[in-house]
Amino acid sequence: MADQGLVRETACAIVDKLRRGDVTPLDLLDVLEQRIGEVDTKVNALPTLCFDRARARAKAMMQLAGLPLPIKDLTDVAGVLTTQGSPIYRDRVPAESDILVAHLEQNGGVIYAKSNTPEFGAGANTFNEVFGATLNPWDTSRSAAGSSGGAAAALATGMAWLAHGSDMGGSLRNPASFCGIVGLRPSIGRVAHTPHFKVDRNLGVQGPMARNVEDLALLLDAMSGEHPADPLSLPRLTTSFLSATRGGRKPKRVAYSPDLGITPVDPEVAAITRKAAERFAEAGVAVEQAHPDLREAHECFHVLRAFDFAISKAELLRTRRDQLKPEVIWNIEEGLKLTVEKLQRAEAQRVAMTERTLKFFETYDLLLSPATIVPPYPVGNRYVAECAGKKFDNYVEWLGIVYAITLACCPALSLPCGFTASGLPVGLQMVARPRAEADLLAGARVLEDILGLRGTTPIDPRPPK
Repeated sequence: MADQGLVRETACAIVDKLRRGDVTPLDLLDVLEQRIGEVDTKVNALPTLCFDRARARAKAMMQLAGLPLPIKDLTDVAGVLTTQGSPIYRDRVPAESDILVAHLEQNGGVIYAKSNTPEFGAGANTFNEVFGATLNPWDTSRSAAGSSGGAAAALATGMAWLAHGSDMGGSLRNPASFCGIVGLRPSIGRVAHTPHFKVDRNLGVQGPMARNVEDLALLLDAMSGEHPADPLSLPRLTTSFLSATRGGRKPKRVAYSPDLGITPVDPEVAAITRKAAERFAEAGVAVEQAHPDLREAHECFHVLRAFDFAISKAELLRTRRDQLKPEVIWNIEEGLKLTVEKLQRAEAQRVAMTERTLKFFETYDLLLSPATIVPPYPVGNRYVAECAGKKFDNYVEWLGIVYAITLACCPALSLPCGFTASGLPVGLQMVARPRAEADLLAGARVLEDILGLRGTTPIDPRPPK
């Protein structure tokens, strides 16, 4: 029988066992297959499994030493059903893997599943017409957020030690917050991936998800590195992110903002995140309330996101409109209405926000805020329509606290920082200057130690109270 105690080990501990020969990749796949059989019917996180492919490849391994992980269903894995959560691609099996997947497999990753995502990753609630909704394991009547909701739920329930995700408007950070795990949006170019539709398309990036900060750094090391087919990709650093995370480097001065000056926030979420941020003082870190000027974030993101949908999905609107969900149709149509003047204005706004944010980081080492403005909401709600008395104009506006950071080109992660009175997880967004993932991870590890929440996952899925 597979040792189910292994699902509660950290990824770093599992890699150590692999390197010592205490377990094999095949042992781990057996553990995961059994665990998925026990719990995934309750959360619907990993709808596509490829254990035969995984076992066939689990022979010669390097950096991750044969550690299994799932890939988000937006990203191609050769020979494995890859639907993007869309009925249009219900039966699509790509012949080639994305650069990211090939890189992970070269570094010892063993792909055993595809994690659930909303259609084309659109919307921060993971549901689609192909596989249905992913449920939050802390309360299965609640959303796991999105669009990396399947990955987050798999981690939280012990169906993965590490997981791949992607992030444009918080798609890694929101599910991490809702599911009580850690998710990192890296800097532009940190993780190479296959360009689609536009060579310099950079609102969305690929990133790691894990149950603790060290494990997150372990996966970022395996994902990082340049590739000639991705002209924006960055070289691997000489010092590993895992070493930097373990180095004990502390920030000297951090800023906390409950709202980044641009969004309403649920009062309980604001109180929990503020309390967590203030605990940095226990490590001798100065904590002040401040944020960069991000006032153009909503207008800017609306335009640039719409443009991204237009260049990537306009052909589907013309030929397969009846199979697209309403939110995707709206986003494409918004993009097709754009003028050059609107694009010029949005790009200028992004440059200005980035410049002001870089200036801000001359004073502060890290910026802290809520990772998501509300606790996990009912899964039947397509999105958050209002918060603290404010009604939102569209289905993405409630994500401003994360997409403002996307626009400023900064790496950011969501760290578990507490629970609501009803026992639902809350995440703290931690942000560093561009390309400063090492400092971000080191600081997150310091605060993780102070908060003492490491090890609260994996959990068995919990029914509604």
